[in-house]
Amino acid sequence: MREKFLQGVAERIRALPQKLSYARPARSPRAHPGRVLVAALAALVFIVTGFGWHSIDGLISGIERIGDLGLGGGSDGATDILMVGIDSRTDAHGNPLSKTERAMLHAGDEVGTNTDTIILIRIPNNGRSATAISIPRDSYVNIPGIGMGKINSAYGSTKELARQKLAAKGVSDAEADKESTKAGREALIKTVAGLTGITVDHYAEVGLLGFVLLTDAVGGVQVCLNNAVDEPMSGADFSAGVQRLNGAQALSFVRQRHDLPRGDLDRIVRQQAYMASLVHQALSAKILANPSKLDALSKAMGRTIVLDDKWDVLDFLKQLQDLSGGQVRFETIPVADLNGTTDNGESVVRVDSSAVHTYVASLVGRSGSGGVTPSQVTADVYNASDTSGLAGQVAQALAGKGFRTGTVDNWSGAPVSTSRVLAASTSDPKAEAVAKALGGLPVRAVPGTPEGAVRVVLAGDYSGPGSAAGELFDMSGSSSSSSSTATPVPPAAPIDAGQNGPKCVN
Repeated sequence: MREKFLQGVAERIRALPQKLSYARPARSPRAHPGRVLVAALAALVFIVTGFGWHSIDGLISGIERIGDLGLGGGSDGATDILMVGIDSRTDAHGNPLSKTERAMLHAGDEVGTNTDTIILIRIPNNGRSATAISIPRDSYVNIPGIGMGKINSAYGSTKELARQKLAAKGVSDAEADKESTKAGREALIKTVAGLTGITVDHYAEVGLLGFVLLTDAVGGVQVCLNNAVDEPMSGADFSAGVQRLNGAQALSFVRQRHDLPRGDLDRIVRQQAYMASLVHQALSAKILANPSKLDALSKAMGRTIVLDDKWDVLDFLKQLQDLSGGQVRFETIPVADLNGTTDNGESVVRVDSSAVHTYVASLVGRSGSGGVTPSQVTADVYNASDTSGLAGQVAQALAGKGFRTGTVDNWSGAPVSTSRVLAASTSDPKAEAVAKALGGLPVRAVPGTPEGAVRVVLAGDYSGPGSAAGELFDMSGSSSSSSSTATPVPPAAPIDAGQNGPKCVN
């Protein structure tokens, strides 16, 4: 029975290469989904193909399993998986990397455990679709037990704090490391849940070394660059165009953020493109038919991947039998200010937690605005007040909440004394969503307005997001940077994994 099931899965996997594809880079300054949903699919492929070469027990027993993370149970109709890429100097079992490996990874000797890639993956219980929601690593959020900080520090900061407390109590170094690592993972899980409003059901972690081993196991990964790069901090030294990277090169490719037009956002695009290519390689018939490559994949998984101990991998595979590349969507949370700073001058990405909750709820089918996703709404914003620049500031505030903005200009119509949202109907769900986001403005129907068109008219009474009154405090609970310098980034259009061909990126 088991053999028939595995044979069926393998046949499905062999049929997927023409469906899976590569991420498209954005055409405008927007945040982009990262690499990890594709990493999840890659890991899934590795596990499935591994069944053809190893026993189930043998393969699973090689993967590090962890427990007591306070995970949910999928009671909301879907399986929600937190997948993270760990900047760690150890392998999945806590063994230190060798000097040669650290040099290859450009890892250095500093101690730290940052989660440089964070993606929440939601898979409905029917297993026929998947949505990956990327969270920028510098998102400035509330970390339980610590306070405001970058989300990629939640794991490492909590771990170090817990380690120090345990050491002070005389706990052995080994036990302190084990318990503090658990505390770090729990903190990250709680932080992501707090930001997104989604309870995490399963946890998966991949270390730096994983990218090298997995890439080499499939014989290298093909990528494409718009321009040549030479950036010594990451080790990225590549020519323009299509090229095949080995493991060490691939890691430099996905880690570079300096000398890129949009810094971390361009790095996110690279990471996704890389992992999509990795999946394509793993799904190829040559990999499936090559015992030595399958063996290398299995060893790479065992050394670099960590899963929670409640995750029944076989049941998970059964759940995903009908999942195809075109049913996998990549999304990114809205960003209120890409170039934010804290009171002490630290560079951060500011996010509006309430806007993130609304956006994520709309993606997973729990929208409170008639099913409208903010990224589906384009609003024109007009200034009918005496406040110079108000339309631009409000447009930035809307972008920070995930909406798209069209025309931003001064109002040339009849004078208005009260702010309003104009639409074809007072019950237009898109207009209602914008009105709610701006503090509950009234929606007025204007005959002849195209269906779905939304226009915001700001009068002298406006005091919502983007106004002087609305910008005294940011949505995260700390003092906001100036609205004139804020760089909001609305979510990119959804990307699915159904288009063929490597895409050139920055």
